[in-house]
Amino acid sequence: MVEVLIDLHGMVGVVTGVGKGIGKEIILTLAREGVKTVGIDVFPDDLDQLAEEFKEQGLEGLFFDCDVTDSTRISEVIRETMQKYGRIDLLVNNAGVAGNGEVETLAEEVWDYCHDVNLKGTFMMCQSVIPIMKKQKFGRIINSASFAAIIPSIGSAAYASSKAGVKQFSRVLAGELGPWNITVNSYAAGMIPTTLNHFSELPQEQQERLLDSLTLRRWGEKKDIAQLICFLASDLAGYITGTLLDVSGGKYATQFPKAAYE
Repeated sequence: MVEVLIDLHGMVGVVTGVGKGIGKEIILTLAREGVKTVGIDVFPDDLDQLAEEFKEQGLEGLFFDCDVTDSTRISEVIRETMQKYGRIDLLVNNAGVAGNGEVETLAEEVWDYCHDVNLKGTFMMCQSVIPIMKKQKFGRIINSASFAAIIPSIGSAAYASSKAGVKQFSRVLAGELGPWNITVNSYAAGMIPTTLNHFSELPQEQQERLLDSLTLRRWGEKKDIAQLICFLASDLAGYITGTLLDVSGGKYATQFPKAAYE
């Protein structure tokens, strides 16, 4: 008898920011694991391409052009999802944007954009599924924070504060929803090259400097996040809530990680 088995078959999961990168890997992985997936993104062309990949692989999914800062559109998407599937078991708030600049010269528009998408968008998506999950007396909410919520970088005030907000928001929400058997966690993706951070495209010297900060001195992969999502969505993680999971290859787990490689 298999004692440890992640079985997600029959679950219904909503994932935001699925057009590319980590979000795309998450929704494809969930679908392959038997989840009836609902993908949200603001780029219709990316959604069309993703829908084609689902069709080619024989996977089940719905796709919606939706801005996570648009409460009216969110309500429409959730209503259509419920009409199709009758329940929502999982919400993954992956959608996010970057915004850099030192505080002295940081544009107000950049600050607002980061907080609207990263923090407010997470809040509104969560708010839209809470009544459904409460009625079910079951749910899994997983929010994308960032290593910037643990240790921020110079010039990242807008991004880091929005992601730190996600971390604390998730803890509060976990406390509020515990009585209904709904878990809420966040994850801090670290050194995983994406179209948002372009880590693997940096000059070699800069790449080496970043890798020197890691206990596991290599770039992470998108599947590292997707596999964590599968675990947190499963019954195996039913006693984990209100926490931030660090998926950064042990970034600054010690003061000078590169010393072990010298």
